[in-house]
Amino acid sequence: MIAKRVFDIVFSLGGMIFLSPIFIVIVILLRLDSKGSIFYKQLRVGLNQKNFKLIKFRTMYTDSDRAGLLTIGDHDSRITRVGCWLRKYKIDELPQLMNILKGEMSFVGPRPEVLKYVELYDASQIKVLSVKPGITDWASIQYIDENQLLAAAEDPESFYINTIIPSKITQNLKYIDHHNLWVDLKIISYTLKSIIRR
Repeated sequence: MIAKRVFDIVFSLGGMIFLSPIFIVIVILLRLDSKGSIFYKQLRVGLNQKNFKLIKFRTMYTDSDRAGLLTIGDHDSRITRVGCWLRKYKIDELPQLMNILKGEMSFVGPRPEVLKYVELYDASQIKVLSVKPGITDWASIQYIDENQLLAAAEDPESFYINTIIPSKITQNLKYIDHHNLWVDLKIISYTLKSIIRR
């Protein structure tokens, strides 16, 4: 959709300019809080199964992802003090404005997953890769406290694979079949409300 891409370009560029003072503050806080790079880049699977590097502000200690891809609760020992705050208000996701500007992502679309979990998709679920991934979607709103759900699970990874992923994909498939710019604006609005309530 041309309108969707124009929206993405205009608002991602505008957002990066408008938020640049906040970005500077975050960079300073991250430098003071712990050693490591400012950004965390992780390979994700995007449109038509093409891999790309998703960009976030680093919220964990360097090389923490070697202990596992899932973060369990807000008090996961691998998360830095500043990182905990960035995650709570989803501020760590803001660098994905660069992914949007590059055309790898959109503001709204199925959240991109790592290859490890995409390889578990069945033939019907793989349809979620027929659209650009996004920063937010209906599933992101429902699972805004996903880390807490994982923390309460007896086997977090099994719960993620067998319960959360299928639920998210079901919602994403419905979005793919019934989406337009108005729906995207509703999702963005509900996402902001959910974050503010936190």
